[in-house]
Amino acid sequence: MAQVQAQNVAAAVAAANAGGNQVMTVSMYVGDLEPNVTDSQLYDMFSQMGQVVSVRVCRDLATRRSLGYGYVNYSNPQDAARALEHLNFTPLNGKPIRIMYSHRDPSIRRTGAGNIFIKNLDKVTTDTAGQSKGYGFVQFDNEESAQKAIEQLNGMLLNDKQVYVAPFMRKQEREANVDKTKFNNVFVKNLAETTTEEDLRSMFARSAHERPLVMKDADGKSRCFGFVNFENADDAAKSVEALNGYKFQDKEWYVGKAQKKYERENELKQKYEQSLKEAVDKYQGTNLYVKNLDDSVDDDKLKELFAPFGSITSCKVMRDPNGISRGSGFVAFSTPEEAARALAEMNGKMVISKPLYVAVAQRKEERRARLQAQFSQMRPAPGFGYQQQLVPGMRPGGAPVPNFFLRMVQPGQQGQRPGDRRGGAIQSQQNQYQVPVMQHQMLPRGLRGMPEVPMPGIGGGMLSFPYDIGGAPMRDAPRSQQIPIGALATALANAPPDQHRTMLGENLYPLVEQLEPKMSAKVTGMLLEMEKTEVLHLLESPEGLKAKVAESMEVLRSVAAQQQGSGPADQLASLSLNDN
Repeated sequence: MAQVQAQNVAAAVAAANAGGNQVMTVSMYVGDLEPNVTDSQLYDMFSQMGQVVSVRVCRDLATRRSLGYGYVNYSNPQDAARALEHLNFTPLNGKPIRIMYSHRDPSIRRTGAGNIFIKNLDKVTTDTAGQSKGYGFVQFDNEESAQKAIEQLNGMLLNDKQVYVAPFMRKQEREANVDKTKFNNVFVKNLAETTTEEDLRSMFARSAHERPLVMKDADGKSRCFGFVNFENADDAAKSVEALNGYKFQDKEWYVGKAQKKYERENELKQKYEQSLKEAVDKYQGTNLYVKNLDDSVDDDKLKELFAPFGSITSCKVMRDPNGISRGSGFVAFSTPEEAARALAEMNGKMVISKPLYVAVAQRKEERRARLQAQFSQMRPAPGFGYQQQLVPGMRPGGAPVPNFFLRMVQPGQQGQRPGDRRGGAIQSQQNQYQVPVMQHQMLPRGLRGMPEVPMPGIGGGMLSFPYDIGGAPMRDAPRSQQIPIGALATALANAPPDQHRTMLGENLYPLVEQLEPKMSAKVTGMLLEMEKTEVLHLLESPEGLKAKVAESMEVLRSVAAQQQGSGPADQLASLSLNDN
């Protein structure tokens, strides 16, 4: 091991002196960290070897617990090489740390080139309790050195034990190469407490390679299961076939392949997911979600409302811990046809002065996946969204203008944007920008009825904005007034369908802005994708709106995390009205 580390250090110093790739030699990976190790501890340790630029212990985003590794960046390669030579395997908080050069290219890390696996060791790799796992790893600089080590060391005796040395394989590769139909170790359970290892040996005859083992607790009492190991996989398969279900001492045995823990967990997970899928498929389309219920509606009243449409198998109004109605519930029918008929008849129906929202019930995971898919595919449609640079005076931190209003550019106005040099000299110093023309009814309510302020460079027929738009709140402009829900519902019924989104958005945006000022435009656009009846419900239900805004923000953060540093992230940024 010391020779390997010496080779690493020598190669690093040589590369540094030759003016090699500095990115590869100044950044150090520090693994096997004890969970309580902090950034300051890493800094104190590694600053002894030279000037440290930065240190970081990687942590889980949700729990902030250490992931067991971190990074240290030096200002020059010589200090990094010195740290690798002197600090590797130095105990920190009682646990030896492991240091390697950090590889920025993930393909290099995943190949496993130069990494060898050693098995049947006395004490190398340990578990969380400090117990040896009986195996370890050695990382070489190149694959040729690793191959030589395998050829010379595989099968050698180390502390009177023959070690196994082979190329490192990732867990996925190992599992893929294993023939799951072949096994040597047999698991036997449902044994009688009086069943001994000699009983097992007599039942499995002489084909067993090792002495059968009955597992016992700390008091020496049988745990009623055991293992039998065979040298030949065919003998193991025959014993399973012959003895599975065999009755011995009034107990029916289960005999099967001995599985590792992860194999059992995967099998149980698959069975659970399959049963869950079957249950979902069985009741697909029969369970309805009902929202915007009056507080006086209870389970019996809800069942009475939906009873004319078919046989109801279950019906429930959701309530908080204090027994107060949440304004929503579920109704399950015996057939999808009955549920579809109820959905068609009851969605939007007025019940005790409230329009019901009825939809097919979805699991939370499905609803989140649908929202993520919708948001990932969102694009600024032609005619939607303001471009901040087109409106002078729109400053960061000012009141944003919702991005769901239509803009209409007059024919022949293309190419007149700031920075476009085809239309002659742009007099940017005099704020001679042209503003997209907007129909009066498409403006936010707070801008209607405002006197037009002449602006230099704006031709006839184009609507002028005050210079303070997007900046500080305009003192002379009336604030947006919200319409009562009843009046809004009436106005929607009388308005053309293409104006419904705008009318709802004008009332929804101020409420969303109070909850999420920075992301209000994006969240409003997402909420407007829902049914009109559900948006109306959000307008009169602060708790419902708060929950939906929180769910939308969670989707936004999830999508941003998935697409960080890629093209789609730039597309997400382009939807924002408050870009700095």
